[in-house]
Amino acid sequence: MIKTDLKQTLQHKIDTKTKPLGALGKLEDLAFKIGCIQNTETPKISKPVIVVFAADHGIAAKGEVNPFPQEVTAQMVYNFVNGGAAINVFSKTNDIELKVVDAGVNHTFDAELNIIDAKIDFGTKNYQLEPAMTQAQCADAFTKAGAIVEELQKEGCNTIGFGEMGISNTSSAALLMSYFTKTPIEDCVGSGTGLDPEGISKKAKILTEVYNKYTPKTAQEALATFGGFEVAMLCGAILKAAELNMVIVIDGFIVTAALLAATAIKPEVIENCVFAHSSNEQGHQRMLAFLEAEPLLSLGLRLGEGTGAALAIPLLRASVDFLSDMASFESAGVSNES
Repeated sequence: MIKTDLKQTLQHKIDTKTKPLGALGKLEDLAFKIGCIQNTETPKISKPVIVVFAADHGIAAKGEVNPFPQEVTAQMVYNFVNGGAAINVFSKTNDIELKVVDAGVNHTFDAELNIIDAKIDFGTKNYQLEPAMTQAQCADAFTKAGAIVEELQKEGCNTIGFGEMGISNTSSAALLMSYFTKTPIEDCVGSGTGLDPEGISKKAKILTEVYNKYTPKTAQEALATFGGFEVAMLCGAILKAAELNMVIVIDGFIVTAALLAATAIKPEVIENCVFAHSSNEQGHQRMLAFLEAEPLLSLGLRLGEGTGAALAIPLLRASVDFLSDMASFESAGVSNES
């Protein structure tokens, strides 16, 4: 629980920097929020990390809802390992450590590769026919993701962003969004990796049939029914990061779908979340409105991988740096009287 006097101290410190009141806009709100999360008037961003969870989805094998084949998931994991993806570039640009996790890719990676092996299975089942995973697998995903986050926190990371890779995971996210927000499927579905309008319509029809097939009673059951192993791990990772009082940088459509599940399980986790950007996926914009969240950026992104989070972390650094290093009117000998 944040003490009222800390909130007052933080706000006073922000307001008395050498600038007009409120002149740094959202950076002021961000500095205040991070100070509240860390329960200090001198917040810091320490050893930020982006964790990308990758997994395959059973529905992708049929190719009805995805323009790219399932094999692309494994191919992109190799791209991450080789440093060739957008998330590699942005992480390097902004001095952010990147971790890649095999949550359930339908491929066997060599043990010597720089990949965290947390594989639950070789992809989920096709939820057109049966639930994507068992409750036990979902629980295992939570446990493994939590352990990864806990280890990073022990190594000094206090700020963590999440990304994902999984062909057809926008379908999973749309189903979860519809479940948690009670939004019709057709308002949750977007182009994903590049569907045309006819493809989007077909995708919405298929996912509506899937949605109507099941009646999950809990958030965990919904994740097990509609989720991917990477989405379940994202949810577990968010829950653990909040428990450890870390700053959590929420990326786009898929990560926010996992957050919907996490907030259904433990509503207060949202207090630790900073929303990196507003995706170009219509569903993400509706999710943000549902959560009453204000994203830092709006760049028309719809790539995933944690790219929005990587681009937003410099803003977090800037917000705590102005709070720590910018002079106050008193220390600078500048009059703030009009």
